[in-house]
Amino acid sequence: MTKTKSTNKVSLYNRWLNGIEAVGNKLPHPIALFAVFALAIVVISAICSLLGVSATGELVVKLEDGSSALQETTVTAVSLLTKDGLTYMLTQAVNNFTTYAPLGMVLVAMLGVGVAEHSGMINALLKSAVKVTPAKLITPMVVFLGVMSNIASDAGYVILIPLGAMIFRAYGRHPMAGLAAAFAGVSGGFSANLLIGTLDPMLAGISQSAASIIDSNYEVSVMGNYFFLFVSTFLITIIGTFVTNKIVEPRLGAYNPSNASEEDDTLTTITEKERKGLRNAGLAALAFVAVIVIACIPADSFMKNANGQLFGNPASPFVNGIVVLIALLFMIPGIAYGKTVGTFTKEDGACNAMSKSMASMGSFLALAFVSAQFINYFNYTKLGTILALAGANFFKSINIGLIPLMIIFVLFSAFMNLFMGSASAKWNILAPVFVPMFMLLGYSPELCQLAYRIGDSSTNIITPMMTYFAVIITFAQRYDKKAGIGTITATMIPYSVLFLVFWTLLLVVWLLAGLPIGPGIGITYALG
Repeated sequence: MTKTKSTNKVSLYNRWLNGIEAVGNKLPHPIALFAVFALAIVVISAICSLLGVSATGELVVKLEDGSSALQETTVTAVSLLTKDGLTYMLTQAVNNFTTYAPLGMVLVAMLGVGVAEHSGMINALLKSAVKVTPAKLITPMVVFLGVMSNIASDAGYVILIPLGAMIFRAYGRHPMAGLAAAFAGVSGGFSANLLIGTLDPMLAGISQSAASIIDSNYEVSVMGNYFFLFVSTFLITIIGTFVTNKIVEPRLGAYNPSNASEEDDTLTTITEKERKGLRNAGLAALAFVAVIVIACIPADSFMKNANGQLFGNPASPFVNGIVVLIALLFMIPGIAYGKTVGTFTKEDGACNAMSKSMASMGSFLALAFVSAQFINYFNYTKLGTILALAGANFFKSINIGLIPLMIIFVLFSAFMNLFMGSASAKWNILAPVFVPMFMLLGYSPELCQLAYRIGDSSTNIITPMMTYFAVIITFAQRYDKKAGIGTITATMIPYSVLFLVFWTLLLVVWLLAGLPIGPGIGITYALG
């Protein structure tokens, strides 16, 4: 009787996972998906215009003298299936793409990250950090490095996750626990970091486009979530360590080495040349940081804004140029490392690395083109503004309050992530609706973006829609030949649940304390 009950539970659980996988697999490619969305906006705009769909509320409008003011405004849907609309779609397609906010920021950041990655510096850093860590600190170090590795795009997935399993095995611990700890950090803590990564400018650019629906003068800061995500790095590390040591590893039991395949020792071996390369890269990084710090010290520094501030309004050259500084912070040490170890044997080594990095961005460029059309169609037709006004009026009428609203949005983002893996693709869909809505409710675009990032990251590790999920299964099968989707998901659910709960609680505490979520970025936004 008991046995039958247990079997039924497993069957229901597997059917649930299969259902999620089936729904996600039926979604078209993100590029095709956004092309369909753009086409849908064209049709919907015509229908809404014909029906006279509109919404009324307070918006920031530009006056004849060039100033801005808050006015009660009625916004009516504009059709794209008119002479003006068709002309707009034809003549503005290229401009929509080239002015797409995330495009330049992501590509510039990836130039520097690509040099560091292709030189081998990122891989050597991960191996070196784990190698010098005491046994008692292996778990938190693996989780922490997983969180930090998302700066370098996919390096954490392809290097740190298998490395985490190997390190645990070397210390006589279950390798699947090491794999889970690394996966939790890399993917579950995807948004947290001590530094600004490539995801920050990408999401900020999308938020910028969405915020312009309400206020064309508002600038979404690339560092808009930095303070909160800096603290989140330690929260994710602590929770990830607890779950690994107290829940996951005890559940796995004793490890049976007969299930394992041969391992690649080069993933854990640090050569003397690599050590020397890391030393030179470290010196180069310190020298670059020192130059930047010195440049920021003078009262009239070119890094500061007109008010003599590094952070504040208006945004300073330091903040506006942070993406370039990040690119250089990776590029300069990467070149030093590559020259030392020989991966960059000629002067064109770094150039070739940048070329490879740009070549890997082909899919992003194609997605950026259709995403840019979708967002700009949303703006042109006023559908985004109408939805934002309607949503804001609804939430004002029910007076739900900031904290319940944030919790609902975090949970909604987490649920959406089960069916669509790409963080930027989902934000391209959600931002044009929710960022303006939050602004009309008096909350900053950066806060809306932050709530999204918490929900999105927390369920990364349990959705088969995550790009690298199949790769993780392959790594797991080195230690458990029967490992599959159910194995990984069941192992990672405790991380996902606790990340979601405690990360959301941290947000609630942050909101109650009224702390800034980034340099010069608060919780509220004042219309006008």
